[in-house]
Amino acid sequence: MCGIVGAVSQRNIVPILLQGLQRLEYRGYDSCGVAVHQGGELKRARSTARVTELDAQVHQDGIEGFIGIAHTRWATHGAPAVHNAHPHFSHGVGADAQSSKAGRIALVHNGIIENHDELRAELQARGYVFNSQTDTEVIAHLVDSLYQHDLFEAVLQAIQRLKGAYAIAVFCREEPQRVIGARAGSPLVLGVGQGENFLASDAMALAGVTDQIVYLDEGDVVDLQQGKYWISGRKTEGGFARVERPVKTVHAHSGAAELGPYRHYMQKEIFEQPRAIGDTLEGIAGITPDLFGDDAYRVFQSIDKVLILACGTSYYSGCTAKYWLESIAKMPTQVEIASEYRYRDSVPDPKTLIVTISQSGETADTLAALKHARSLGMAQTLTICNVSTSAMVRECKLAYITRAGVEIGVASTKAFTSQLAGLFLLTLALAQSRGLLSEAEEAEHLKAMRHLPVALQAVLALEPQVIAWAEEFASKENALFLGRGLHYPIALEGALKLKEISYIHAEAYPAGELKHGPLALVTAQMPVVTIAPNDALLEKLKSNLQEVRARGGELYVFADGDTKIESGPGLHVIRMPEHYGPLSPILHVVPLQLLAYHTACARGTDVDKPRNLAKSVTVE
Repeated sequence: MCGIVGAVSQRNIVPILLQGLQRLEYRGYDSCGVAVHQGGELKRARSTARVTELDAQVHQDGIEGFIGIAHTRWATHGAPAVHNAHPHFSHGVGADAQSSKAGRIALVHNGIIENHDELRAELQARGYVFNSQTDTEVIAHLVDSLYQHDLFEAVLQAIQRLKGAYAIAVFCREEPQRVIGARAGSPLVLGVGQGENFLASDAMALAGVTDQIVYLDEGDVVDLQQGKYWISGRKTEGGFARVERPVKTVHAHSGAAELGPYRHYMQKEIFEQPRAIGDTLEGIAGITPDLFGDDAYRVFQSIDKVLILACGTSYYSGCTAKYWLESIAKMPTQVEIASEYRYRDSVPDPKTLIVTISQSGETADTLAALKHARSLGMAQTLTICNVSTSAMVRECKLAYITRAGVEIGVASTKAFTSQLAGLFLLTLALAQSRGLLSEAEEAEHLKAMRHLPVALQAVLALEPQVIAWAEEFASKENALFLGRGLHYPIALEGALKLKEISYIHAEAYPAGELKHGPLALVTAQMPVVTIAPNDALLEKLKSNLQEVRARGGELYVFADGDTKIESGPGLHVIRMPEHYGPLSPILHVVPLQLLAYHTACARGTDVDKPRNLAKSVTVE
């Protein structure tokens, strides 16, 4: 989602700021901007185009400086427009944007300020002029109103008035070698350089600039100057105190990965799944709780149920894992959408293992749900996450780090299948700790997991057949996805992918629910995509297919080779290379990803940056 980069240096930092924004582009954004201290004044450039256009604007305007901040914005308050783009400047009492009092404070912000209306009214009553609809401009004016020649103190006072989530970077016209950062509920890191220091919402933004990273804790405020910095943290009894945070060496990968022979990052990432799964499972010689942390065996022995918290695609991976956990580990499992769980009354049980799933490890709703679960007394926590340095990993006792690598396309592909691999390992580890996994079963599962990369390559070879289907789907406006049992969540994920990037309305149902409502939607204009593995529910599924055909529906079936489902009028079949037992969902989701991708290409949409969506959802 929104991205922050800031710097204090003895060199022109504009190229660093713009490079950082480019490395955060994968998150998704609808405007961008940069501000610096130049010639005793604040100068900025803002754009609703891409960072490359902002770069051209910066060069045309001759913007450069030793201190500055930059931002990519995903609109929450106010439309995607230049006047709503960050950085925001304060405007002194009674001033407008062109007056001599304009532009004392420059500020960028990730998150949402819940009491912005109240603060806006207060500041307007004091004479402050607002030029945007954003909650962020409120913070800039608030800091300005509290400024008494010490920016750090002004920010400390300001954040104590804020309700909601924020990561901010601020600098002041009157203090040209100082940037202040603060975070609560949104991620922010400090980059330590030689005679220069940096702020960013993600260490990736600083790749190639510094690998010395400090992860700021919840409530931290940091004062950056040339060659030095101070961090203040919230004290439990109130107020702030000087704190030390460890400096970690982080080899962040650049988001600007080469596309190679691929048209889009999403296509590249679909085809990287054999490697991603192989890397995620690399080095696993046997199933043991220690895969999830040194204390995992004790934790696994102390729990008798699992609660999975996640959002979006990660939620569907949790829904899949529920089937595994209950059938293999015999562990009662509940899966909750994180944004719903934290706002409802639930029945806490301290013997529950809280499992969070997140690609970025910074998903705001999932982090908040995790903290809510802990506040209810459920202290045993584990995360399946793709980023080892993320807030999610730091907040949980146990973790399994998937190794999907950087995922740039907004629609998750390789992160999803890697999550499934990690969740299957968790299932086996829990089963083993409960005495439910024999040596023979362990060996069989390990063999199947090691074969997954090869099996995935065979599925990817089906791409030409999927492209032919996609050309037919491109003219449709609605689609129905069906699955049963373990593959129902995969149908949900397939429908999500299609609507995310092709903008075709798609719904997914358990196939047995057809006659309970969805069958009313079936016509020749409603393609029905069905996942048909050769499992215990196959014959039931075949009956559901006949229900669709009898109503003139057009079926598109991904079937295992031995299902005896043959192509015919109104029935199109792509044969999967092999049946893969419990791990079948990892294979069956891949052609659904390809179908969504090629349908979107045929419709001419922006595949990697679909409208209105962001990669890392760091606001509620």
